[in-house]
Amino acid sequence: MTQLRTVRTPNGPRIEASHVLEADPDAAWDLLVDTRRWLEWSPVVTDVEASHRRLETGTTGRVRVRPGIWVPFAITACDPSERRWGWNVARLPAAAHRVDDLGSGRCRVAFELRPFATVNAPVCLRALERIDDLLSSETAVEPAGTTSSDVPGDSADADE
Repeated sequence: MTQLRTVRTPNGPRIEASHVLEADPDAAWDLLVDTRRWLEWSPVVTDVEASHRRLETGTTGRVRVRPGIWVPFAITACDPSERRWGWNVARLPAAAHRVDDLGSGRCRVAFELRPFATVNAPVCLRALERIDDLLSSETAVEPAGTTSSDVPGDSADADE
């Protein structure tokens, strides 16, 4: 279920774009904090250069956004225990990103937008769809009785 709603956050009132996923919250968190994977789920990011591959408070870098403009960023807060990170983009406070554990292998991924940034809501909603697609494909279970060596073209047994 995808939602767009007003919420209170540690940083004040925000517009939250969120989506409930059938996915492990740790897997969702790993996807959000791995800068090499931003291109997979962000509809606007086309390249990333970062001081750390995995986000932590103080990580800096730049993202290339459509149509090819490089924009600097700085991670202002990253709390793995809360599964929440926030950043400044072009020196301006931007969205916070959060993963909530809903139990039973489900989680909510949320982007917290400042009220003046609601114009970004469609981009966030598309990103949430991509995150859901990525995590669904990564957690797909192989049919019973198959192994990776049963997959045509698998080179695991090439030397045998």
